[in-house]
Amino acid sequence: VQLVESGGGLVQPGGSLRLSCATSGFDLDYYAIGWIRQAPGKEREEVSCLRRGISATQYADSVKGRFTAYTDNDKNTAYLQMNSLKSEDTAVYYCAMGYCSAYDFWGQGTQVTVSS
Repeated sequence: VQLVESGGGLVQPGGSLRLSCATSGFDLDYYAIGWIRQAPGKEREEVSCLRRGISATQYADSVKGRFTAYTDNDKNTAYLQMNSLKSEDTAVYYCAMGYCSAYDFWGQGTQVTVSS
């Protein structure tokens, strides 16, 4: 199993970024794929959990209406589209595979910094 994130960077408040998570070694139809972030001095937060097999996605209240998680079926890639970014979204973002709130495999993480 492999998960490799990309797409992080520096963006101004109000801007957008799209994170990608290239996956291999498992079927996204049978497992959940989550995006989890970790900011310095803060607890880890599950931003989204997508279960493609049942067409269900859940989001943290802090990102509802701003972030969208989805997958590309052909490439077995997961994405996190982040709009209207705020300074408090600054964190390392990880994609992970397994079950919502109980992931077995993690990517290496990608830094997102929201600052003017």
